[in-house]
Amino acid sequence: MDRLDKIKGCLLGGAAGDALGYTVEFYSEEKIFSTYGASGITEYTLRDGVGRISDDTQMTAYTAIGLLWEATKAARESTQAEWTKGVRLAYGDWREGQEMWTDRDEFITEKHVSWIRKLPFMNGHRAPGGTCLGALNSKKKFGTIENRINDSKGCGGVMRVAPIALYLGDKLPKEEVARLGAEAAALTHGHDLGFISAAALVHIVGGVAFRGQTVREATQDAISMVEQMYGHLGAWHEQAYLLKMAMHYAAADMKDLDAIKRLGAGWVAEETLAIAVYCAIKHEDDFEKAIVAAVNHQGDSDSTGAVTGNILGARLGLQGIPQKYLDALEGRAVLEILAQDLCDGPNLEDDLWLEKYETITFGESLR
Repeated sequence: MDRLDKIKGCLLGGAAGDALGYTVEFYSEEKIFSTYGASGITEYTLRDGVGRISDDTQMTAYTAIGLLWEATKAARESTQAEWTKGVRLAYGDWREGQEMWTDRDEFITEKHVSWIRKLPFMNGHRAPGGTCLGALNSKKKFGTIENRINDSKGCGGVMRVAPIALYLGDKLPKEEVARLGAEAAALTHGHDLGFISAAALVHIVGGVAFRGQTVREATQDAISMVEQMYGHLGAWHEQAYLLKMAMHYAAADMKDLDAIKRLGAGWVAEETLAIAVYCAIKHEDDFEKAIVAAVNHQGDSDSTGAVTGNILGARLGLQGIPQKYLDALEGRAVLEILAQDLCDGPNLEDDLWLEKYETITFGESLR
């Protein structure tokens, strides 16, 4: 399985889990199972012929854009890339796309870096998190690990950072990649667990995609490494405990819903990651079973589905994702372009590349 297949698997797998869970995100378990039967939702509920993505996939795509724009700028100027700055600028473009749903006067664009901002499904209102919207207001100072913008540990930080592992996971030391995952989440989520969970996810994705690890091995490695990095922050032990419980439950003879209920609902970052790790370990060879388990609960179903899809998609590759989750997936063509670009990296001799990441004029034909 080649590198591109892993990258495509992660991006499209995350989008598939997101699209499957988006329909039932605010459903009670009683409503899910009475509506879709004993197995719960297993196929997209189509709107305009597609399984719609939520803000989770939108922001994941903007993370990829920020990295690629910054890589192009650094290559052109022969400077060291400022990865978190590129991601921050891309998130600003996403935030601008939400203007029509909020107070227009509350946002001023700093700099456009994202060709995908021209695409309705990448900037439309898809239940965006209030924490992300508020923190990305350019009249405020963006958050950092040292200077927190708030005390939120919502899952809006962890659900979007997988591209950091996909682009940098085999280029930089794994500790540095994990730190960049934490920094990207800290732009909007200031609680220890709001960004530590992102560091752990980035490490897990890198492990299954590029280091030949199983999900369990990558999770164990993440617990050890991230504890060395952030163990001095007491809240890390809450995440470590949940991840250990997720691994324990995955090896036990338990029903998925029972295990997930013990791990939480996924509205906060540490629970989202733990649920995703449980589902990805329990069903490591079956993408469909994993994302179906991840979304059929009373909680943040699109985020738990998205993170599960990221992890297992990176593990199994695109070839491991059932065709039914690809055929009707909203934004598939765009995600495949981003996957190819994450795989290839900057090419300053390619006019098409420059249209995407320098002049920002690409994308009109993809509307």
